[in-house]
Amino acid sequence: MIQLGGQNCTPARIALGTAQFGLAYGVSNEAGQVADSRVDEILRLGERAGMGTLDTAIAYGSSEEVLGRHRVDGWRVVSKLPAHPEGCEDIGAWVDAQLRASLLRLRVDRLHALLLHRPQQLLLPGGASLFAALERARAHGLVTKIGISIYGPEELDALSGHFAFDIVQGPFNVVDRRLADSSWLARLQDKGCEFHARSAFMQGLLLMGADSRPAYFKRWTELWTAWEAWLAETGMTPLRACMAHVLAQPGIDQVVVGVTSPGQLDEILSAACEGPGAPPSLRSLDPDLVIPPRWRIS
Repeated sequence: MIQLGGQNCTPARIALGTAQFGLAYGVSNEAGQVADSRVDEILRLGERAGMGTLDTAIAYGSSEEVLGRHRVDGWRVVSKLPAHPEGCEDIGAWVDAQLRASLLRLRVDRLHALLLHRPQQLLLPGGASLFAALERARAHGLVTKIGISIYGPEELDALSGHFAFDIVQGPFNVVDRRLADSSWLARLQDKGCEFHARSAFMQGLLLMGADSRPAYFKRWTELWTAWEAWLAETGMTPLRACMAHVLAQPGIDQVVVGVTSPGQLDEILSAACEGPGAPPSLRSLDPDLVIPPRWRIS
């Protein structure tokens, strides 16, 4: 049973990430791709709790098709375009075709937002055409908002002077605070741009005990020791601490969380209340830790 309390303990700030609906995604994911029956249970639980936003992407395997089978027209659906192919002669036509295919898979008339999964392409030849195609999709009512998905603040440094976005999605968690430290969260808020935080649990890494953490992460033992000591000091569970830290950060509009069962979503929603932020010592700038595509855990 979901029990929420406190000033900002609202499920409306929690977006449901759906990568696991189409892929076996996440360093801590032992369940694999979520079964269709579980997807329906998760979605219905989210609806009853008052959640409203789904996060998906064309690159998330069959995620869009799975969502389309489960009546998601009452949700605000955010999806993402992959990188356009090299040598694409008509980027606008490619964007339109990709978007319309997503709408068909999702069985919705419009997206709440369409983001670029590889925003660096905006700075390459054809970047202006790519952004113009996003703007046309918004003007034609196929999407309500446009934006980008990023790995770090340096991407905003490069793009912000040339393009204006409605939504930026990026990582934020106890360990990775680069977007706040760089002042970008505050600057986006000042611009009226939404920020959707992902990686609140670092793909589940922050929820793991020392015995289950992959060997790749042993080089940051000092950090994990400090994390576990702080949890013991505060009496918070890792889940509660992760959610409290992200929800307490000014400038975060949505926190994207992925789950593999209704029970996991129930636990997250029950923990989704503001609380004390983690101490400054619990942070890292090491790209081999804070950027998951650099992880070598196979």
